[in-house]
Amino acid sequence: MLGRSVPLGILGCLTVGLASLSGADGATAAPFTLEGPPKVAMVLFGPKNDGGWGQAFEEARVRTEKALGIQIPVVDNIKENASAIRPAVELFIKRGYNVIIGTAFGYSDTFKELSQKYPKVAFLNGSGTTNGPNLESFYGRTYETHYLCGMAAGGVSKEGKLGFVAANPFGVVKWTVNAYELGAKQVSPKATTTVIFTGAWNDPVKERAAAEALAGEGVDVIGQHVDTPTPQIVAQEKGIYSTGHHRDMREFAPKATLCSSVWFWDRYLIPTIKKIGAGTWEPAPYGAFLSIKDGGPDIACCGPAVPKAIVEKIQAERQAIIDGKKVYAGPLSDRDGKERVPAGGVLSDADLWKMDWFVPGVISQK
Repeated sequence: MLGRSVPLGILGCLTVGLASLSGADGATAAPFTLEGPPKVAMVLFGPKNDGGWGQAFEEARVRTEKALGIQIPVVDNIKENASAIRPAVELFIKRGYNVIIGTAFGYSDTFKELSQKYPKVAFLNGSGTTNGPNLESFYGRTYETHYLCGMAAGGVSKEGKLGFVAANPFGVVKWTVNAYELGAKQVSPKATTTVIFTGAWNDPVKERAAAEALAGEGVDVIGQHVDTPTPQIVAQEKGIYSTGHHRDMREFAPKATLCSSVWFWDRYLIPTIKKIGAGTWEPAPYGAFLSIKDGGPDIACCGPAVPKAIVEKIQAERQAIIDGKKVYAGPLSDRDGKERVPAGGVLSDADLWKMDWFVPGVISQK
């Protein structure tokens, strides 16, 4: 998820607001000072038991509570409009909560407004695009984890014929599809990935139709960048394999799921809340763009169908990424032969967020 419903007219904001989420550029402000100890609350876009995006945040909330010895109340099903977000957040603030965690792209503008209205409150927003002296948006480099899951898919597929159920053809989704194919080619050079876009982040009916269509075309491993476990369930019903997104999907399809790209938001939230409490938190001017090393996404790998030799290669590549390897390093061309990254170069964060092309081997809808 990068917000559940991102209008095409807003996509230009992604290039500006998220282009440099690493926070490596620009001047940093003075550390934010919180009045009193941190009192943390969380606002969820959807249900906390959705099996995907929302539940990943809910599980991180529980782990964060345990690690910090605090209580973090949560309210869920707060939709992406100011009339829903503002009263939920302001109720927490009126009750003395001074660290508010949001969980949606569509919260971005309202969180910005609220952060300006309440300058003594710290705001954090997962998949947001706005930042400020007391506001930091954060997201993860999921192309790293899908690259690794692609290796699992390529290592198990008999013919190298992979499929992918994706939500919307945005940069944040295309980078997962492309990375999946790049990872698969590490172990199966002739692998292809056929992607079907459902047009929705959370629509089990469309996800089922897409997964069944892919299975009908002879695909034997299905990846996903949608919010429900439906592609995993379909794969298990069809006797083929799958890789998951958001959480460890072996919970829903233990026989089919080979690998999952999993969110560990507590690895970001725990140290960030500690910094806020200590008066050392300096929100990155472009937000936090988290790699595996930084503690955002990681993998749950691997299912028993993945050969030991492939598991070892995946773990070696994971360590290489932690040590600095870049998934989108040159030379790299798109499937039409256009050079996208020259030899010795690395795709910039700005180009990642506005990715509108596919690597060789990806087969997409026309």
